[in-house]
Amino acid sequence: MNILSAGWRMAYLKKSDSRAKSGGCIFCKRPGLRSDRRNFVVLRGETAFVMMNRYPYTTGHLMVAPYRHVGSIEGLTDSEACEVIRLVGTCEALLRKALRPDGFNVGVNIGKCAGAGFPGHVHVHVVPRWNGDTNFMPVVSESKVLPETLRDTYAKLVKTLGKPGPTRRKKAGR
Repeated sequence: MNILSAGWRMAYLKKSDSRAKSGGCIFCKRPGLRSDRRNFVVLRGETAFVMMNRYPYTTGHLMVAPYRHVGSIEGLTDSEACEVIRLVGTCEALLRKALRPDGFNVGVNIGKCAGAGFPGHVHVHVVPRWNGDTNFMPVVSESKVLPETLRDTYAKLVKTLGKPGPTRRKKAGR
């Protein structure tokens, strides 16, 4: 029998209940922290940003969220909604160039019953997919196997952007 180690999984399971109790929102906290690299913030816009998922479904799983704490798409301002969608497209292009996936899943979970880990802050998942990336591991052992570390994937994405690191984007006309 082979034994796979997914050490991050237990930390995730333990945090899932505690983060709801603590009121911590990663989408509010991470953009305000000093190190984008340490917090896996890939790209910043004026009203929204892109960050990697620390507990990804697949390598390169990104999330796009507004800076403002808002719980649903209907609560977004027009400029937030436009930038979120524009950044989803930017993520698709970035992932195509950096990781060469065969396709994507793009989705929004609104509300805890819909699977939202942070139901008070709407965000869009951009999940790259490859032919044959589905296997028995999630079904049999409730585990995923990622072929690359988050830091290595982050480095590829930032390099593909052609920047030394994420920076805040300027509004058009400035």
